[in-house]
Amino acid sequence: MKVQKRRSVVLVPYPFQGHLTPMLQLGSILHSQGFSVVVAHTEFNAPDYSNHPEFIFHSMNDGLQGIDMSMPSLENMYDLNENCKTSLKNYLVSMMEEEEEEEFQDSQLLDPLPELHPLRFKDVPFPVIDNTVPEPILEFCRAMSNIGSSVATIWNTMENLENSLLLRVQEHYKVPFFPIGPLHKMAPSTSSTSLLEEDGSCMEWLDRQAPNSVLYVSLGSLVKIDDKELIETAWGLANSEQPFLWVVRLGSVSGFQWSEALPEGFEKTIGERGRIVKWAQQKQVLAHPAVGGFFTHCGWNSTLESICEEVPMICRPILADQPVNARYLSQIYKVGLELEAAERSVIEKTVRKLMLSEEGKDLKKRIVDMKQKIVTGMQIDGSSHKNLNDLEHFISSLPSRAAPTPAVGAILSSNHIPSKSTIIES
Repeated sequence: MKVQKRRSVVLVPYPFQGHLTPMLQLGSILHSQGFSVVVAHTEFNAPDYSNHPEFIFHSMNDGLQGIDMSMPSLENMYDLNENCKTSLKNYLVSMMEEEEEEEFQDSQLLDPLPELHPLRFKDVPFPVIDNTVPEPILEFCRAMSNIGSSVATIWNTMENLENSLLLRVQEHYKVPFFPIGPLHKMAPSTSSTSLLEEDGSCMEWLDRQAPNSVLYVSLGSLVKIDDKELIETAWGLANSEQPFLWVVRLGSVSGFQWSEALPEGFEKTIGERGRIVKWAQQKQVLAHPAVGGFFTHCGWNSTLESICEEVPMICRPILADQPVNARYLSQIYKVGLELEAAERSVIEKTVRKLMLSEEGKDLKKRIVDMKQKIVTGMQIDGSSHKNLNDLEHFISSLPSRAAPTPAVGAILSSNHIPSKSTIIES
């Protein structure tokens, strides 16, 4: 699916109130029609950026410092035009060059990967340049995928979720595979494994929300975004008019500590409809009856946790296995919506689609069916339970040594490249 890139409109307003007002109003109209709006303005009478967070602003040196412009002369106007000419021209040229480069990259990145349907070049967990993967990346992947002398692998997945893919990888490695996932459901312990302090107060807030009304937003424990994406996400969530619980991890926004990166007026706008925390008890949050959707980076743990609690997803992958997971969730399993761009209007539209539309209801039905397959696999005669018993017998049958070698963690994949398998060495 080719993503339609937003067209850009550059507005150059005359720097007086009677001209600025209709020009900015025009910008709002064009933005509401799907255009990206750039306002190139003079330093004199510069507009207030905070009043128009949907615009991109470019300030031009007008050379009018120290000149009385309360009643400008024709000479002042000629000077203003002449002084801004080079700045505007250079900015427009740089915009066009950047867009040409982005359009070229997009056209290549959206091409399908041969023999790896439904993946595209943009979905692989490493950069592809001119249809070629850089050698250092290839070397890393080879080392990462080398199971060496290992005699078996343990997988945090299940046969009835990824059977054909597991068979393909097993045929390559030719060692026993033990898919015993989902580990967080198979494990008898329910104690927390979080390295970050969890804010349990958000559960009380969830208790006050209507069933299936809340969008849970979290990009995991590692991902970082820039302040622009944070602002776009904030206004997208606010404009969707849906309740949301948003995890903004300490240090997760480049250049900021925490909530000071949020746009001015955002928290007042959302009021009690939104809740922002530094970290949450994710499994408990997803299991809460008020939660009806998950805006996620599509890490494998989060993916499994969401499926197990029957929560459909908005997929915002960033790195590693996440784009692959997201592609399968949106195109094969059809329990998630791909976020086509991290822009407020796209975010607003996608949130509404997930939480309010018939398509969102269809996603919910399919993820309920997926959850049932997982439950079946975990039952006494199910595949995960059977594989767990086989694993126990396999480990017990390994020849003992005076100094046994411990199990070694590894990153392998079927259709993903997550930390979802463990190597056993005899």
